[in-house]
Amino acid sequence: MFTPGGATARRLIRVSDDIPLDTPRVPAREAAERELTKPMYHENDPNLLRRAIDRFWEWVGELFDSASGIAPGGPLGLLVIAALVVALGAALWWRLGTPRRSAGQRTELFDQAPRSAAEHRAAADAHAATGRWAQAVQERMRAIVRSLEERALLDPRPGRTADEAASEAGRALPDHADRLRAAAGEFGAITYGGRAADERTYLRLRDLDVDLERATPRLSTVSGGNAT
Repeated sequence: MFTPGGATARRLIRVSDDIPLDTPRVPAREAAERELTKPMYHENDPNLLRRAIDRFWEWVGELFDSASGIAPGGPLGLLVIAALVVALGAALWWRLGTPRRSAGQRTELFDQAPRSAAEHRAAADAHAATGRWAQAVQERMRAIVRSLEERALLDPRPGRTADEAASEAGRALPDHADRLRAAAGEFGAITYGGRAADERTYLRLRDLDVDLERATPRLSTVSGGNAT
């Protein structure tokens, strides 16, 4: 027998058995996020390094777009400016060369175990015979300083620089003080400043070495043990 109340009850039962027609927004979003975290959705994702590289190029692209918007002529103008900057840098490098050492930087003369002046001279001549002028200049300057130490015109002291040796030796051999300072400057520029050496530079130091061997010092001004 049909009754209105029974029909209403049956409809309520059927609706309760079905999926709700309207799902609240926040729970639906959370359910979708949980679903997307499953590994099956990320099997083909790029690795961390690849994502970092992609992000870097995105940043470069954004930077280029921003700069091209400011530069006159847009992207083409930016390329012209970049080319001018590179050309200017190359010109300065060619003109100035390798940066020189700073004035306060210590440049020790000897970088190996102690050797005699004769050994340094032999090494210098061997380098010169094969055209290795930078090494020849270095060894000849070391021969000069070691010879002055062997003659007690300089106090043997580890860590002494070429400039210090020239200044101290110049007090004992004042007639050669200018040449000693020039030799020390050439040694530093070649060894630490990247300047090229040549045969003329080496011959100047070799001649200085020979002249110093024959020079008579002023004994009253010998640096001896007072050098610091």
